[in-house]
Amino acid sequence: MTINKVHLLEQAVVKILNLDGWDLDWSGGGFEHYDAVGETPKGNPCVIEMKFRNKYYETKMLEVAKYENLMDMPEDMVKLYFVNDPKANYMFWINDIDLGEPKEMYCPDTTLWTKSKKNKMVYLLKEDQASIININE
Repeated sequence: MTINKVHLLEQAVVKILNLDGWDLDWSGGGFEHYDAVGETPKGNPCVIEMKFRNKYYETKMLEVAKYENLMDMPEDMVKLYFVNDPKANYMFWINDIDLGEPKEMYCPDTTLWTKSKKNKMVYLLKEDQASIININE
């Protein structure tokens, strides 16, 4: 998946959520630590990190560094993690979720731009921890 494809997918998610009462702006593909920012349908400020996976995994990986960047946002913001994979779309409200202990995993050092790998600290989220799940059928 190319970075341009990811940006198009991020923009599509923002448009779909906005049709459902959200008020989001796409981050523009810059170097922010999130992909969209705005308000939930209830008017609460929020920030969303998005991941698009070509392969289904039973647990959803969230890098500790990405989690910490989201949690560094203002305390009153709803912090969300959106994951799309071949099975479903998952939306995790991570403000109060019990992530358990982080695990070290051997992962690509970036999502798209290289084939090299390194050890990263990650949280493994269970599907039933998602607040919203839309099955892709």
